[in-house]
Amino acid sequence: MNTHNKKAGSRRQILERGFRYVAGGLLVWGGGSAVIKRRRLLREGKCLNRGICGQCGLIEACGLPRALSVKQALRRREHGE
Repeated sequence: MNTHNKKAGSRRQILERGFRYVAGGLLVWGGGSAVIKRRRLLREGKCLNRGICGQCGLIEACGLPRALSVKQALRRREHGE
């Protein structure tokens, strides 16, 4: 009876480790794919912030038409035009 419990325990450990590695692998894969997608969108010149330019941290370096018009409007507001 003692050997049966050891086998059951080792099976559980194997399953736990397997699930842990699979979950970790999925997290790494998901994070990596998100980074790759972000880089691809930047390279293609597509907006990352769904067109909400005023709150975007990349507005100064962005050359998309919407960001350019927002920057121009902000400059006009600063200069009182």
